[in-house]
Amino acid sequence: MIMFNKEVVVRCESGLHNKQATYFVQKANEFESSIWLESDNRKMNAKSLLGIMSLGIITGTKVTLSAVGSDAEAAVNALETLLQRDVY
Repeated sequence: MIMFNKEVVVRCESGLHNKQATYFVQKANEFESSIWLESDNRKMNAKSLLGIMSLGIITGTKVTLSAVGSDAEAAVNALETLLQRDVY
């Protein structure tokens, strides 16, 4: 199994709330890999909207994206891109 992780600073203005979180989770679900988002020593499944919302991630938060599976690197890179801009 391939494991890939990356530390990212959230740059999207809205943080990971509402539309941004929904879009993030939808994107995560496009990948086969298991994907996690970690913030302040709390790790949530990136494919779970409630889990992601419960992290309360705001702009400027440093998070760790990690994935395990055949498309782990592609998943982390795609989700990192989403954290850098607003989806609106």
